[in-house]
Amino acid sequence: MTVAPPTIVAAFDVDGTLTTHDSVVPFLKLFARRPLVLGRALAQLPAVAVALATRDRDRLRAAATRAVFTGVRFADVEAAGQLFAEELAAGRLRADTPGRLRWHVEQGHRVVLVSASYDVYLHGLAAALGAEAVLSTRLSVGDGVCTGLLDGANCRGPEKVARLHAWLAEQGLTRADITLWAYGDSNGDRELLAEADHPVWVNEPLATIAAA
Repeated sequence: MTVAPPTIVAAFDVDGTLTTHDSVVPFLKLFARRPLVLGRALAQLPAVAVALATRDRDRLRAAATRAVFTGVRFADVEAAGQLFAEELAAGRLRADTPGRLRWHVEQGHRVVLVSASYDVYLHGLAAALGAEAVLSTRLSVGDGVCTGLLDGANCRGPEKVARLHAWLAEQGLTRADITLWAYGDSNGDRELLAEADHPVWVNEPLATIAAA
């Protein structure tokens, strides 16, 4: 009886791993010039102060989302996200890590982006890079308008692992069915890297992947 080899899944963080810099703040800035944003941003200052004092990235992301996206048509956010994805793919990618992603795609591995970045532009980036799925921070939408809330948790730290397990279940897989590669660059990726059979910090040389 022949036993099929495990499915290979490669999970990539985005900011600092696939891209040269954080992508969340530049995307927020695309909408930050709207007249209503300043007033809402001022209203969020107490929450921002607490978030900064406690280094609470989830609270900071929630405050930024309320200030910038409340009441914005989701179609406008999606359109800006597609253009931003093209900008990321054309000029903001690291020189080395996208090559690792392409290597996995060429090997027939299942590649997913697991990121705290907003999904409205990550879907476009995933399509450009050949990744199969996006597991990321989502904007809540009602009647075609952003509510200013997040749809679920900020996809960072343990949430990355939870989202990956949920996606595997949707595919009819368990963690035991796969060999997991994970790529990351920061504290927000530690849990995902700890989960992996092959954890790869972003500063490891590309030559190491083919030899593993």
